[in-house]
Amino acid sequence: MDDEAMQVGAADEERRLTGESIERGGGGLSVADLLARALPGASAPAQPTAFDGPGDEPTADIGASTHTDVDQLAEAIAAAAARYLPDGRMGPDTDFFDAGGSSVDAVELVAAVARESGVELALDDVFADARPRRLAERWLSATGIQTVRTPPTPVPTARALPADTADEDLDLVLADLARADALPWTGPPEPAPPRRILLTGATGFLGGHMLLDLLRYSDAHVYCLVRAADEEEATSRLGTALTSFALPWSSEIRRRVTVLPGDLRRPRLGLSEERWEALAEELDSVVSVAAAVDFLRGYASLRQSNVIGPLTLAELAATGRPKPLHHISSIAVFNQVGIVSMGEDDPLARIDRLVAGYDRSKWAAETALRRARDHGLVVTMMRPGGIGGHTQTGTYNAQDLSSGLISAFGRFRTVPAFRYLNAAPVDWVSRVAAAVICEPDAWGYNYNLTGVPNTLDDVVRDMGFGGMNVTVQDWDEWRADALARLEAEPVPKLDFLTRVLRSPAALKLCEATLTGPAATDERTRAFVAAHGLPAAARYDTQAQLKTFERLAKDGLGRLPDREDPPYLWFPETIEGSLGSVGGPAHSRCTLSLTLSIASMYQLVRERRVDVRGELCCALLHPDPVVVERGDLWVRPQEGIPLTHGLRHQLLLYRLRLRDADGGRWWLEGRKFARARRDVWRQTRALTVEIGREGEPACLAGEVVVPADSYVRDQIDGIRVDPRLSSQEKRVAKLTWLAWFGLEVGRGLLGPFARVGADLLDLRRNPTLTERTR
Repeated sequence: MDDEAMQVGAADEERRLTGESIERGGGGLSVADLLARALPGASAPAQPTAFDGPGDEPTADIGASTHTDVDQLAEAIAAAAARYLPDGRMGPDTDFFDAGGSSVDAVELVAAVARESGVELALDDVFADARPRRLAERWLSATGIQTVRTPPTPVPTARALPADTADEDLDLVLADLARADALPWTGPPEPAPPRRILLTGATGFLGGHMLLDLLRYSDAHVYCLVRAADEEEATSRLGTALTSFALPWSSEIRRRVTVLPGDLRRPRLGLSEERWEALAEELDSVVSVAAAVDFLRGYASLRQSNVIGPLTLAELAATGRPKPLHHISSIAVFNQVGIVSMGEDDPLARIDRLVAGYDRSKWAAETALRRARDHGLVVTMMRPGGIGGHTQTGTYNAQDLSSGLISAFGRFRTVPAFRYLNAAPVDWVSRVAAAVICEPDAWGYNYNLTGVPNTLDDVVRDMGFGGMNVTVQDWDEWRADALARLEAEPVPKLDFLTRVLRSPAALKLCEATLTGPAATDERTRAFVAAHGLPAAARYDTQAQLKTFERLAKDGLGRLPDREDPPYLWFPETIEGSLGSVGGPAHSRCTLSLTLSIASMYQLVRERRVDVRGELCCALLHPDPVVVERGDLWVRPQEGIPLTHGLRHQLLLYRLRLRDADGGRWWLEGRKFARARRDVWRQTRALTVEIGREGEPACLAGEVVVPADSYVRDQIDGIRVDPRLSSQEKRVAKLTWLAWFGLEVGRGLLGPFARVGADLLDLRRNPTLTERTR
């Protein structure tokens, strides 16, 4: 190893030891060392002088020096954070996430600051309040250094907080609620379907689907507010987002969409004075969908997007022509551990009982907009629960907590014990929300767009029916198991779930979600029925099928495969004779097979059955030859005939074999359907070819399932996963028999239909008929 490599290794080891020392609460760098490394041009600050007795006090310059420490440390953190931002700039009082940083960037920022400066910032502190100055204050306070900082500009609050309140978020929440009292007064809007709609969040998962539904089911022109520097960038962002969700972005859609570059977090949405005033007069409706959905960030970090933004939209709705505001809230406003009901008009959770910053931000936004109703503003609240993937396209939101949990359920085959999962597919949520926006009689009410809740039994049964038999664990056991698996086999798109399962605040959110009651939606169900919309259905395995396929394709989930315990299986014995290709078949051959399926999904999507077992034939080897891997396809290629339209493919066997000496062989066998009277034999006779791996066939012949064993093995001998109930076993067996019987019946019908067509001379082109052959 050369000297340079040794130096690099020593530096890495030094950083590792320093990080471990900081984690244990000791070591690390002094403030002077930190500033010398983080800001080489900055002079080291004076350190506080230690004093011995209670009568000794530090001098006044110590406060000034520690104040410098805060400022310089904040500048150092801001300089490091700027590298992860789109424009490369960051002020000490700017929130890292509001400036464009992501959760992944936050993890990398913490690692970079620890690596380069020796300061071990707590990731939870970054998510709670990502302003560099606040991070500097917290770190210096945690190291025991007194800090002096310039007090923030006071913000008027609706009422004083108790003196002993330790929760800093409540000050901000009350200040934000007071902003609602400053909204302008307004009158009722025109009760007519909207013709011009402002939509925020169109680049998001739900917002993108709502944009398409508003265009499909109304004649409205939609203005989409998109965070971008100019219209060209905004249009590109919107088109990219829609296509990523398998949504169209055609010229007709672009004709009915006006893209507004702006920013929900800025005053007046980042629009010019002229544009703001024009929209205030032109718009008929304002739809607030955009939100920062991050279960790790604190209220202070989320409030600008999730609270101040909706209040700015409320201001726009109340300015100029009266307009209704339709706000996408969340069932998270009820995420209090121990809450007893989640009805559409039930009281929300107590703000001090909500732990996650996201829950608090949605609570504050909804409460503030309720105050806006007192100013005459018509505000509609729509609260989705978990938003699942699209039932037709399978597109999903990888950062949605329900998608993450469902991915983990299917991937690890374990589920935590829970009461209800309040989740619905995005296409149903979007369709109902768009209908509410376009129906004036529906404005001004609260709606729970949570669909039909799933119970634990529902999920276990659905996944079992789909071949994903799961084990139920208590919450702590499931969390530890999921974290261990995610760390052993990292899945990049599930990094956010790993961080959620490690965060104390997010864990409380999960606990409230998994132990909460079922959401009720009487008003939503009445609206859906009255307007002929698709009724809410349970988000079961059938509805999630496309999403599971996409999750598996993207590496997040895992569909049932031959490695899983079989869902259903039965034996099959086939006997006959083999010989050299072109010669007589004189050597006895027996196949003892077990046919199995991992799930009904395997049948529906692939029409394939797994095969294992052994083959006994002296021409191959004196000892039995083992089936290493085998597949059986039912009606391959839709039963298209192989030779002159006479023999239609019924079943196709492909086996990979290994003999006792390690030699490898292949076997290909087919059952054919023909327009003959021996239908019973056709379903049992298998024409086979066998050859060495990589070589052409050397053996051929015909083997047949004995008539006396067919019913005994393939009907009476069917076995089903013992973990299923008796009723589920009967359903599984009947489903298999009905499916297989239907497919074989279709295969047998094909050649008879072709003969019938020949006899009636229905085909236009003259071809050889069965009779002339």
